[in-house]
Amino acid sequence: MRAQVRALRERGLAYNEIAAELGVSKSSVSLWVRDLPRPEGLSYEECRRRATEGVRKYWDAERPLREAERAAVRVAAAHEIGLLSDREILIAGAVAYWCEGGKNKPHRRDDRVSFINSDPALVKFFLRFLDVAGIDPGRLVFRAYIHESADIDAAQRFWLDVTQAEPAQFRNPTLKRHNARTVRKNTGDDYRGCLRIDVLCSTELYRKIEGWAEAAMRGPNRSDEATVSPGSRADLPG
Repeated sequence: MRAQVRALRERGLAYNEIAAELGVSKSSVSLWVRDLPRPEGLSYEECRRRATEGVRKYWDAERPLREAERAAVRVAAAHEIGLLSDREILIAGAVAYWCEGGKNKPHRRDDRVSFINSDPALVKFFLRFLDVAGIDPGRLVFRAYIHESADIDAAQRFWLDVTQAEPAQFRNPTLKRHNARTVRKNTGDDYRGCLRIDVLCSTELYRKIEGWAEAAMRGPNRSDEATVSPGSRADLPG
């Protein structure tokens, strides 16, 4: 052990580095190498290399622990939710639409349901929401929005599989022109662009979503119930 300690010291390692490497106390290291000359100072490049290596070793050990902690929290939270009732799906779907879907503007009223997102899980949930809301799947129209440099055919096949819709319900993709000066992060084989879902003849559905989302976001103060249209709460099952 002493010979190993001395060899590491001659290579320029500090006392604490030798102690960590060989599992001996720092005082023993000091005792065994005190007759050796002090190593020359490390170069800037060597200091950077050792610092980088130290960070890598730290995260190699820390990353699995943090991921396990995240997974445990996610699993516990999922158990708290459990299975959703139809009423809960309507509430969650309406709020999701209010975050990601097309809405009326003060200068333009469309009363039309149009939802776009790149997350397949959220797309599937929105389709589930439409089913619970009583929308016939035949009333849906789909369109992919994707960069022209991506694999457009693969994206079309991917979204067809996600939606389980008929190919005839898919319109031609909308392509975004490539800008060579832009450094894009959404590249690679798993890039599928976004999917837009339009509901035909959706004026009534839009107004229901508007009421459901308003009711869900109103909060505990119920003094403004009169602002909700009379039919909004009656449309919620349960």
